[in-house]
Amino acid sequence: MNLKAVIPVAVIVVVIIGAYTGGLFGTGDRSEIQTLSVQGSTTVLPIVQKAAERYMDLHATVNIQISGGGSSVGVKSAGEGTVDIGMASRELKDAEKNEYPDLKVITIARDGIALIVNLSNPISGVTVEEVKGIYDGTYTNWSELGGDDVDIVVVGRDSASGTREFFWEHVMKKEDFVAGMLEKNSNGAVKQTIIQTPGAVGYVGLGYIDSTIKVLTVKVGDEEVEPTIENVKNGSYPISRNLYLLVKGGPEGLAKDFIDFILSDEGQSIVQEEGFVPV
Repeated sequence: MNLKAVIPVAVIVVVIIGAYTGGLFGTGDRSEIQTLSVQGSTTVLPIVQKAAERYMDLHATVNIQISGGGSSVGVKSAGEGTVDIGMASRELKDAEKNEYPDLKVITIARDGIALIVNLSNPISGVTVEEVKGIYDGTYTNWSELGGDDVDIVVVGRDSASGTREFFWEHVMKKEDFVAGMLEKNSNGAVKQTIIQTPGAVGYVGLGYIDSTIKVLTVKVGDEEVEPTIENVKNGSYPISRNLYLLVKGGPEGLAKDFIDFILSDEGQSIVQEEGFVPV
């Protein structure tokens, strides 16, 4: 046997094996993939989804998994450490602060809550007091507010929603919602119900406003204020709040880098692109 011929072949085989195990031919080491889990508010969801898409474009070894469920789910999941980052569209409740004392809250955007109705509704604006009256059952027909003789179909969010919690505190003044209110589990579900129901009224974050629904102005004194980014910025729109990300013990590593990206100029431009207000 010619040993001079055998040795080079053996060397080539070793090099090829080493190349595959080292990722030279693109197989890569799957253990290098870093996963980040995010869960909570459906209001914050579109911001984080768009930011995650851009972040993963820039970081090929990162996989960001995002789901909704509402602010209460986001707080609980982050507080218990079952996800890396929680999303919330309301402040923490006192009970949550006591249960999760090491939960770090980071403001990433501001938002206005828009009152929306079906495109066929002639009503153009309401006062905050009239909104409360709609949602506590004082008004049951649009004719009572200067509209058509059509029953009001009240649409709200479910109990896990941070938007509902904020609405209950700041619009309802912690009074009960009308019995029979249709409870939806997302902004998208509220909007879809409004589109399909002529007499319906609901509330959604600014990022969910489009031409398929009619947005009501809110009367403040003699002025009718539209729910826009500019009016939330200047404080003239009365129904507005902060949007948050939550991390147990404070952000570190990948979670910190992703949150820093959302707070960067590029991330804040995504906030504005999604119809929310940069911080």
